[in-house]
Amino acid sequence: MCIGIPGQIVALHDQQPDHAWAEVCGLRREVNIALVCDGQPQTLIGGWVLIHVGFALSKLDEQEAQETLVALHAMEEVEADVALFLGAGEAR
Repeated sequence: MCIGIPGQIVALHDQQPDHAWAEVCGLRREVNIALVCDGQPQTLIGGWVLIHVGFALSKLDEQEAQETLVALHAMEEVEADVALFLGAGEAR
């Protein structure tokens, strides 16, 4: 199963211009923003993106991101892979 998880961009990476830090379910993850950055990367801070395997694939509005997170949390009760993904990662 392929799952994209909404995350909020909270900071740009200091050493990699195409990378940023996104908060996903309370954890910070490094993500590649090259596919969604259509100008100045700073404009992404505070915005929501759909993340899959470390890449921000598309921008989301906050309502869509929150609705997707609610659906994913409902799925984690029946799908072990979703529960692992939502809880996996390293806080930074």
